[in-house]
Amino acid sequence: MIPRPSFRTLRVLARVRDLWRKGARGLSDVLPKGLYKRSLLIVILPMALLQTAVTFAFMQHHFELVTRRLSEAVARDAGALADLYGRLPLGVDDRFLSNLAADRFRMDATVMPAGPLPPTLPRSFFDALDPLTRTLPSELKSQLRKPFWVDTIGRSGLMEIRIDLGDRILRLVTRRALAYEANAHIFILWMLGAMIVLLTVAIIFLRNQIRPILRLARAAEDFGKGRDTGFTPHGATEVRQAGHAFLEMKRRIERATEQRTTMLNGVSHDLRTILTRFKLSLALLDDSADSELLQKDVDEMGRMLEGYLAFARGDASEPTVATDVAALLEDLRADAERHGATVSLETRGDLAIRVRPTALKRCIGNLVANAQRHADNVWISARREGQMVSVTVDDDGIGIAPEHREDVFRPFYRLDESRNQDEGGAGLGLAIARDIARSHGGDIELTDSPEGGLRAAVRLPV
Repeated sequence: MIPRPSFRTLRVLARVRDLWRKGARGLSDVLPKGLYKRSLLIVILPMALLQTAVTFAFMQHHFELVTRRLSEAVARDAGALADLYGRLPLGVDDRFLSNLAADRFRMDATVMPAGPLPPTLPRSFFDALDPLTRTLPSELKSQLRKPFWVDTIGRSGLMEIRIDLGDRILRLVTRRALAYEANAHIFILWMLGAMIVLLTVAIIFLRNQIRPILRLARAAEDFGKGRDTGFTPHGATEVRQAGHAFLEMKRRIERATEQRTTMLNGVSHDLRTILTRFKLSLALLDDSADSELLQKDVDEMGRMLEGYLAFARGDASEPTVATDVAALLEDLRADAERHGATVSLETRGDLAIRVRPTALKRCIGNLVANAQRHADNVWISARREGQMVSVTVDDDGIGIAPEHREDVFRPFYRLDESRNQDEGGAGLGLAIARDIARSHGGDIELTDSPEGGLRAAVRLPV
């Protein structure tokens, strides 16, 4: 029977799981979000780790091994010269040994008077990392068995060895390159060059693979905004398959929209014909209170029919064109003032964007009409905010309670106690406005207005 873990163990495991989740969330916040950057990271990170590991292994093993062998050779040469000079009588200057040291051992050998050897030079952290400062003194100690002093810390490319022969001091000066591998940087340069070439090829390849995916995403975004996509599938087989599926879905949606529009046009024609007959019949009746009431009912039915059809039909069939939003808002302001409203307009920045002008005019017009119906003054402002165009409609009415501001966007929703959004209509004005804004890739938000009433803010992408 497997024993059950203790409560303390479960707490530790829960703590570890929480730490793991927090670390994963923190790492996901730091890592790039785009597919192209993540793909580059997947390629670059393992390659960089591999190259770093290979370089470290080479520097740790091969470089130190070669340095040890070369230092051993320098120590043997220094030991041989020390033995030869040690056999010379004191005061004898042997030119033969000096020439031998220079020609065969590539060392400058001189004899100095007897005396104490210099103190050991202090080493910095980076000097301690140099394998020559560790290897050469160890090899000299095993070869000479005499007091010696070595200077390998200098930056001149030379090193100095002093050997105490008892009655004199032998001074040897030679190049540092004789005791360590001086061409290790060539290997590092080759590895860096190979890494750059491989990364360049990977970047070019990944860019060519990611570009079709980005085109597909832009085509889907443009189609959602009602713009002409002009998309042709490219790229790998899977991306082409996704592209063809998108085009097929696009054709089905367009076909369904066209069929719905045709059906609604037929229905609207038939219903308008019946309403026209009602109006003609009412025109032939005598003027009376009953006929006036019937005429109002017929007019109300006409307005409701137009609202229903406008909401169901939408404006997806209208093409997008470059539109000056400032001029469109000026037309709306003039129309509202002709109907007796007090409307002020303020525009700032470049407001030329590609939209469906009739649909956008209906969207903002519904907001202006809604504000005009429930307030005395209306303020319209539009400005450019980076890659967005913001249009706000403020009024000084009674506003809408925050808990009802999302409900009023539902079709046929009407406020009876606080504020009737579509008095005389069917409760579709705000629903149509938000549907048009979202079909352009934007949205509408209702907040409190600084003028004391309601603010309707429309944000549209450039």
